[in-house]
Amino acid sequence: MRTTLFALALAALLLPQLAFALTLDQAKSQGLVGEMPNGYLGVVSGGAEVSTLVGTINSQRRAEYERIAAQNGQPRTVIESLAAKKAYEKTPAGQYLQGADGSWKRK
Repeated sequence: MRTTLFALALAALLLPQLAFALTLDQAKSQGLVGEMPNGYLGVVSGGAEVSTLVGTINSQRRAEYERIAAQNGQPRTVIESLAAKKAYEKTPAGQYLQGADGSWKRK
């Protein structure tokens, strides 16, 4: 019983945070994040929540790039470059891409 109450209390505390958590699609459409030429996301503008989101997504991407690289006997950098090219192609108009000079531009 005590464990159930603790779990419910914890859920009640976390649910509001989850309800307001920023998604990647929201962050991209709001111009807070953009795709970089190295296959990872970058922060265009925003605070800690945006930085946390970018860090989480980039960690997941890196793990996936490493898995694909190992599976195909390629360096991770090759996979990162291919992923960046694909991400740039798939980015909808109005969202941010980082140029070779490091500046952010809307597609």
